[in-house]
Amino acid sequence: MVSNQSFVNWFRDSSPYIHSHRNKTFVINFGGEALLDPDFDHLVHDFALLKSLGIRLVLVHGIRPQIDERLQKLDAPALFHKNLRITSDLALQCVKEAAGTARVEIEALLSLGLANTPMAGYGLRVASGNFVTAKPIGVIDGVDYGHTGEVRRIDGAAISRQLDQDAIVLISPIGYSPSGEVFNLSAEQVATQVAISLKAEKLIFLTEQGFNYPESGEPIQQMTTAEARSFLDHHPDLPNTVSLPLKAAIQSSNAGVGRIHLIDRRTDGALLLELFTRNGIGTLVSEAPFEDIRSATLDDIGGILELIKPLELQGILAKRTREKIETEIADYIVIERDGLIIGCTALHAHRHGHFGAIACLAVHPGYRGGARGNRMLEHAYRKAKKLALKKLYVLSTQTAHWFIERGFQPTDFNHLPEPLKILYNPERNSKILVRDIE
Repeated sequence: MVSNQSFVNWFRDSSPYIHSHRNKTFVINFGGEALLDPDFDHLVHDFALLKSLGIRLVLVHGIRPQIDERLQKLDAPALFHKNLRITSDLALQCVKEAAGTARVEIEALLSLGLANTPMAGYGLRVASGNFVTAKPIGVIDGVDYGHTGEVRRIDGAAISRQLDQDAIVLISPIGYSPSGEVFNLSAEQVATQVAISLKAEKLIFLTEQGFNYPESGEPIQQMTTAEARSFLDHHPDLPNTVSLPLKAAIQSSNAGVGRIHLIDRRTDGALLLELFTRNGIGTLVSEAPFEDIRSATLDDIGGILELIKPLELQGILAKRTREKIETEIADYIVIERDGLIIGCTALHAHRHGHFGAIACLAVHPGYRGGARGNRMLEHAYRKAKKLALKKLYVLSTQTAHWFIERGFQPTDFNHLPEPLKILYNPERNSKILVRDIE
């Protein structure tokens, strides 16, 4: 019974993410190392699951180890300069072979529909094509990069048409010139430019290691682009498996991609854990902090109701109808975390009486202990100060000590302003507290 309840709780907790991801465009990049993993089929099954949940999916794969393997068999060196392959005529032939083989293998796995697989009964359509126009890098620092190129243009309209027709789009790290030349490209840069062209909601890099602070070894859960730039500046010797995806994340975020996820693919189910659990498992990079405290809007009403309903059932909060919250929505303050409302409170200001009432303070159980209640209370306090209010009141049944610890003092019914006396419910027998606004 415990396991059943755990599943129910997990499924309910994941449902907001399922709703928020539906019909969104995700670009996912993974290296050639993933294709060599014996459990690569598990990752492909996760791709199929995302598609079945209504996500518009673009996959960009790498082929670096596959190229190296072919060059080694030919006793030809794998040449690099500044982390980019120097692509000779022979290396280009290996690139073409590796890309073609990888594409066919991925398409075959995406076509799998056996009864004992997660893809049973679900037919996927995969689309590939010449979506990437490229140009040669040329000669840099006296080094001729040969057939190594850089992205010149992404045919975002063609990709979007395939997505509109319910296909998964699969893109190899190869580009073509108008004159018919073929260029070897960086898979990270292809994924970045595709995400920018499509204005994707998410760009996901499935990496070969986790992202941790070098000093402590602690995992990095989130970074702003400014923090990511500082991190790279302070750690110039990071391995390519860390620095290249992080640089791509900064570039794509600056170009308008909302969320970039860096996920260690070696954890089974890492993609699902990152996208459908509260705290995820990877590193999130965004232009602004992905957890924000702000004034509520009408679009937040559903999230507020979902948040306060359990507390109303327990008698901790007084019951509020949707209509009441809608009429008072300008009074509400929310904490939004990656599209979900995880905290709320309200400041009901009585400007003529120069006082306000703090109400409906709630934090999602999964996010308590992070001082989020303090942040909302201080936000309300600053708002009250701007409105030139003199006192803040709180009516509380179970959290009086929490407010006392934050500067509120007990008072009695006789000292309540008349508008609050009218609203006071004797059956709840709420404690009355007040705090002066300096």
